[in-house]
Order: sequence, then C-alpha cells, then structure tokens
Amino acid sequence: MTAQDWTSNDIQDLKGKTVIVTGGNSGLGFEAVKVFASKNAKVILACRSVEKGEIAKKSIVSLYPNADITVHPLDLADLLSIKSFATKILQSLDKLDILLNNAGIMMPPYQLTKDGFESQLGTNHLGHFALTGQLLELLKKTPKSRVVNVSSIAHKQGVMDYNNLQYSNGSGYTPMKAYSRSKLANLLFTYELQRYFDANKIDCKAIVAHPGVSDTNLFNNITSKWVMNLLRPLFKFFTQPAEMGVLPELRAATDIMANGSEYYGPDGKREMKGYPVIVQPMDDALSIESAKKLWEASEKLTGIIYN
Repeated sequence: MTAQDWTSNDIQDLKGKTVIVTGGNSGLGFEAVKVFASKNAKVILACRSVEKGEIAKKSIVSLYPNADITVHPLDLADLLSIKSFATKILQSLDKLDILLNNAGIMMPPYQLTKDGFESQLGTNHLGHFALTGQLLELLKKTPKSRVVNVSSIAHKQGVMDYNNLQYSNGSGYTPMKAYSRSKLANLLFTYELQRYFDANKIDCKAIVAHPGVSDTNLFNNITSKWVMNLLRPLFKFFTQPAEMGVLPELRAATDIMANGSEYYGPDGKREMKGYPVIVQPMDDALSIESAKKLWEASEKLTGIIYN
C-alpha cells in the first residue's frame, strides 16, 4: 500500500466514539455506518424512513453482531423533524465525536421542502446547517469532535446568487444548476464553520469531502428508469462503487492527521475515482465574503443562530 492508498483498514478502533450519519440507510451513508460499526463506534443512523433504517441496521448487524447502531427518524427537508431529532439526541447522548452530514438529494425537478425552501439547497445545505447548529452543544463539550460535510465535484459549476438564492418560483432553475449551488454551499459552510470554531476556541474540526462519481441511488433523478438500466453497464468505466466513494468522508472523519478546512476527494483523473487525498476546491468556494453571506442567509431562513 502506498502512502496515498488510504482505506478503511487505516481507521483506528473507534470504541468509545459516538457518530451520527445522516442518510445512513443507503448509498454512501450505509457504507459509512457499516465501517463505523465494524470499528466499534456507537452509531446513530439517521434517515427519513425508520423502516428502511432498521432494514439497513439488520443487514449490518448480520455482518457485525456486536454493532451498536440506533435508528432515528430525520427528514432534512423539514425543520420540525430536525428539531425533534436534535432534541432526542441532546437528551440521550452526552458526547458527539463525529457528525457526518452525508445525506443529500440530486437533480430533482423544481420543488419545495416543507418549509418552502428550494429542495436541493434546503436538504443538502440548510437542513445540515440547522442540524449542526442544534447539535453544537454536544460538539462543543466533546474534545476533538468533527463535523464532516459532503460536497461534490459538481460544486465547480456552482454559482451563488444571493438575490435569487432559491430560484424563486422556479426562476432560472435547472436541476444541475441547483445541485451545483447546493454543493458549493457545502464547501462555503464548512470553511465558515471552521472560522467560527477557531474564533470561539471550540475544539472541533470542520472538514469537507466528496465521493467522486460513485454508483449510488442519487443518479435516479437524472433520467428515466429504463434509460438508467440501459446505461448502468457503462457506469463502471467512469464511476466507482460506494465502498470506494465513501472513503474520502471516512478519512475526513477519522484520520488523526486531518485538519480543519481540509477537502478530501479521490486521487484519480478529474477526481472521479480513486483513493482519498486532499484536493482543492474552485476559488469561489474559498470566498470569505460569500461564505459570510451564505451563513447570514442560512441563519435567517432556518432560524438557527450559532451562539
């Protein structure tokens, strides 16, 4: 194994660590829960459907009978669901070592969340912004805690327009433009969150990762089901399995050498496939002015103020 070929085998034993994974019932989230459980962490599997979460848990426990997994309902497109989840977590846990903000949606038609947010920004960014803010108390009192957000190489096509952040009434909306904006928001949020931690001397790291092009159910909205079935045999040439795609977020979450504001992604051509390494975002993702604007807009929209 070369220095760059980091895998889940490099993760130390996580006994005594508590981890939350959003969207933990399928895709990259499921793979993350499986690895965390195999390393003896206490894992909170958060997803919209408790039934699907329990099925995922059963599958993992069949592999690791001693796995400590608890399923909790969490709908990131619903601020009330986020508040309910956070309240239960604050009541039941006394620490939180890793918050893996993994859940997301990709390229649906224009639609709104229960709170009236454009669905991709609302789910991929605003939901996690609200969740992180409400779990801040636990993160603050857990030494060396981490928040890991999941972005995408699609952020490089993202453009932040604070005059029409959510494509009001569908104005200017395309599924790809909105997805790219939400993934750019994930990066801007991560960097501003780390600046917040530093300014307030909070012993927590904010790190971001992207999975390259991974073969998960996120592709379901791109085209019709029969076309997807037709194209799937070709996917192997430019995608990687979820077991590989999850490695950047796992490294961000567990590598003792990882630092706040680092960005992990695959080391292959165009960061589409490969082993996790530090990669560079586009320049717009590093804009402090844009990050502050997004933070202010996010607090206003969600009502969650980071004290």
